[in-house]
Amino acid sequence: MKKASPMKQNDWPVIGVSGGLLVLFIIASIINPDAVGRFVTITFGWAAAWFGGFWQLLLLGTFIIAMYLAFSTYGKVKLGNKDAPEFATGKWLSIIMCTLLAGGGVFWAAAEPIYHFMELPPVFSGIEGSSMEAAGPALAQSYLHWGFLAWAVLGTLSTIVLMHAHYEKGMPLKPRSLLYPIFGEKIAKNSWIGSTIDICSIIAVAAGTIGPIGFLGTQAGYGIETLIGIPNEYPAQLAIIAGLVVIASISAVTGIHKGIQWLSSFNVWFTVVLIAAILLAGPGGFIIDMFISSFGIYVQEFPRMATFRGDDDWLGLWTIFFWGWFLGYGPMMAIFITKISRGRTIRQLVLSVAVIAPIVTNFWFTIVGGTGIFYELNNSGSVSGPLYEGGMPASMMAIVQQLPLGGVLTFSFLIVTILFVITTTDSMAYTISMVVSGKEEPHPGVRVFWVTAMGSAAACLLFIGEGSVDALQSFIVVTAVPVSIILLPTLWLAPRAAKQMAQNQGIYKK
Repeated sequence: MKKASPMKQNDWPVIGVSGGLLVLFIIASIINPDAVGRFVTITFGWAAAWFGGFWQLLLLGTFIIAMYLAFSTYGKVKLGNKDAPEFATGKWLSIIMCTLLAGGGVFWAAAEPIYHFMELPPVFSGIEGSSMEAAGPALAQSYLHWGFLAWAVLGTLSTIVLMHAHYEKGMPLKPRSLLYPIFGEKIAKNSWIGSTIDICSIIAVAAGTIGPIGFLGTQAGYGIETLIGIPNEYPAQLAIIAGLVVIASISAVTGIHKGIQWLSSFNVWFTVVLIAAILLAGPGGFIIDMFISSFGIYVQEFPRMATFRGDDDWLGLWTIFFWGWFLGYGPMMAIFITKISRGRTIRQLVLSVAVIAPIVTNFWFTIVGGTGIFYELNNSGSVSGPLYEGGMPASMMAIVQQLPLGGVLTFSFLIVTILFVITTTDSMAYTISMVVSGKEEPHPGVRVFWVTAMGSAAACLLFIGEGSVDALQSFIVVTAVPVSIILLPTLWLAPRAAKQMAQNQGIYKK
């Protein structure tokens, strides 16, 4: 019997609608960017106002229930019908961390603590900005946005549900299977409900990935101009994006066990070297002290920061923006983590993804942002001035260039940033390809198509203007509205799935 070609096996309705809506956004941005900007601003405000409080409770509930499962009897459950993990723990964690952090791992790490240091978040009202007393709360707020809650919603409860639905019930490894316990096997067929779930998830993660690709073009262009004088204009930005597409395509084609794993491991080790260099050559003592004290503030003020609702404008700019971004990645990241986490126990999954990875991320934010605060305290305006004038890439450059061997470190930070975005791009292209093809090992041509499509979309938006990339970044929050509704049932479906798997494995008896 003749096999169907890989292209014929694709879910074309899902591809057509999700891809068509993204193309429509780009065309509309070309025709009338001002109207698109107004539309995004209005819908962003609506999403933040009506869903912001719900998202805060959803992320908090996800983390609490995930921790309960990890430390209960269900923590012993092995996931994915596999006795041993495919990846060593270090390689597994490096893939997960590099996939999530994208460009935020450098530019937000440099800029966000400085923003909060200059102007304290309203939850810490009464503390004078730009003072030594402001340093700890500023870092603690950054820890919240890149900490336990953000990581938990990306790969704990949703992963547990997918592990049970796919590997034990035979459901496809697609976002629609998150609702299999509610709708049953009919969700696996080409039902309009299943297709809608997949479409919403693909649009959200594609928007969330296209934004950082375009963002990288402008930010890396700024760094290259600073280092060697090539103007940060569209040709240079286009060349950066083209290089990213080529490398990400190669990585995606070679697969998770080769390209994606190798790039992730290399990026983590390269980052470790950078951390050591900054600790030794920079304000190492200050960084260690600030991490310990700021983490203490984070833990102590965690309930108050996580549930703060006192300033809608500030929340929309910060916490709700980040929660929308991470929620948009939720279903597709869960698919990716499901793919690479077979053989792990629930306890290993939750503690690694929702505890260890956030703590490592928070330490990295202290390395970069804490160094910036140190220099700002000793020389007011040395970091905040470039940040307010030139944006996030300027703050990163201002921090690094005050360190010994600033030129070498600046180049190194650019390499790390580019690698973070590449690993996110190839991993998400691989995941989207799994969803649209229905295969865990999608055809290389499909993977390359999605890398190229996201890179081309970012290049088009940059050609229109940087404001179009910013608009897409804000639109991520709007796409998170349907995705958050999809993820809500995991609060009770994950414990149910954990119980069923525990019974099947003889860990829990009725």
